[in-house]
Amino acid sequence: MKPFLLLVCVVFASYAKAQSPASITIGKIDSLTSSILNEKRKIWVYIPESAGGDVFAKPRYPVVYLLDGDAHFSSVVGMIEQLSQVNGNTVCPQMIVVGIPNTNRTRDLTPTHVENDPPFMGGEFAKPSGGGNAFLSFIEKELIPHIDSLYPTQPYRMLIGHSFGGLAVMNALISRPQVFNSYICIDPSMWYDRMNFLKTTEKALTQQKFAGKSLYLGIANTMGDGMTLAKLPKDTSATNRHIRSIFELDRHIKSNSQNGLRYKSRYYPDDTHSSAPLITEYDGLRFIFDSYSLKLSSKDFTDTTTALADKYAAHYARLSKQMGYAISPSEGQINAFGYQALQGKHYRKAESLFKLNIANYPNSYNVYDSYGDFFMACNDPKNAILQFQKALSLKENPASRQKLEALLKPKP
Repeated sequence: MKPFLLLVCVVFASYAKAQSPASITIGKIDSLTSSILNEKRKIWVYIPESAGGDVFAKPRYPVVYLLDGDAHFSSVVGMIEQLSQVNGNTVCPQMIVVGIPNTNRTRDLTPTHVENDPPFMGGEFAKPSGGGNAFLSFIEKELIPHIDSLYPTQPYRMLIGHSFGGLAVMNALISRPQVFNSYICIDPSMWYDRMNFLKTTEKALTQQKFAGKSLYLGIANTMGDGMTLAKLPKDTSATNRHIRSIFELDRHIKSNSQNGLRYKSRYYPDDTHSSAPLITEYDGLRFIFDSYSLKLSSKDFTDTTTALADKYAAHYARLSKQMGYAISPSEGQINAFGYQALQGKHYRKAESLFKLNIANYPNSYNVYDSYGDFFMACNDPKNAILQFQKALSLKENPASRQKLEALLKPKP
């Protein structure tokens, strides 16, 4: 190598090292020691950016508990980030994601102990099986309290699992339905234990009530060569036992709607057992939160009445009832709409939006500061002073202080 070229390479390498960009991270690794499982468990936790950002009111979030967390964490986090920020018209809420990596997958995700169940597992049962109920107890009694104590959670929980994780999802639904509100079950191994757990599941789905619970089931195309959906019901081969068992579960759920379970399934003919998680998770989120989005029309922006504030209030009242906790529209978004109306001198509309924010975020200094700006625009200094004083009583801030002092300053 020529001396000049060597010098250039050395300089460039030194510059690149000095200028190396900061890492991009999407979560943190947490851990807890489980007395139920008698081991220390790592967990991967993602918290939406707004939880640590410069926001006026500290938000709290529903929680997704993700089995096989090390395999699906990045894709699920990215999907939720995208769907919760679709040009302001969100498809699903921002959510905390708790990924649960495996230590002994077969032990933790299978509901019953089986010595062998050929031909699917091969040597898989060299590991212990049947610890699924202890694992669910760990999630319910140790992991969830741990997450709730450290992170800004709401009392809404979703469980997502694939394959053996799908078994754990169905076990959670039928054995402790009080723990989770919704479930995404991805190509579950319902053939397990010679379909004995499938029979247990069907019995529970017939006899129990699941009102207020939502389940989405994704079914991959795992049929052998020459098999079709039309032939499948009469097939008895071991090759197709996996997909037959899932379709049997699907038929049973659909024929027992009296249990109150909100349910949807989809067969993905172009996806394998390995590729099904991504599309199932996407469709599952769209189904579970199908009424979350509030669609705005051009009239909502041009109307000068209280209609927009009323529309938001009614929509979020319905969402709150559906999800079981109080949900409010974004403080920042409503604030922006209020100022937009104020700028257009649509005072009735602006006031209804600022008052909606006060009702939803009574502990935020910002909502009173904004309402003070409204009264200033309306040439009502007396009420403006009251609002700025209220803002400052909640948090000292230069903007409110400056406006209040200007209003209180004696006129020459």
